Amino acid sequence: MTNYGVGLTIIKSKSKFYVISMSNHNIKEEARKLIDKLPDNSTWDDLMYEIYVRQVVEAGLADSNAGKVISLGEVRAKFGLPQ
Repeated sequence: MTNYGVGLTIIKSKSKFYVISMSNHNIKEEARKLIDKLPDNSTWDDLMYEIYVRQVVEAGLADSNAGKVISLGEVRAKFGLPQ
């Protein structure tokens, strides 16, 4: 189990990751945690990037937990890449 310090706790078992806690109930607090992790010379773009990454990771983990995944082989075949 890994706690990422921004309201996100993940458990890994064999080949899957499971989100066991995403504290979206208090967005202000989660935003403060993201801001506190940024260096003092950060820009608005830095903050917006961190928020974007957080949203993308949460969406991907939710899809994974819901079984909305495809294998690496399927991805390679879809894009015509060698196995």
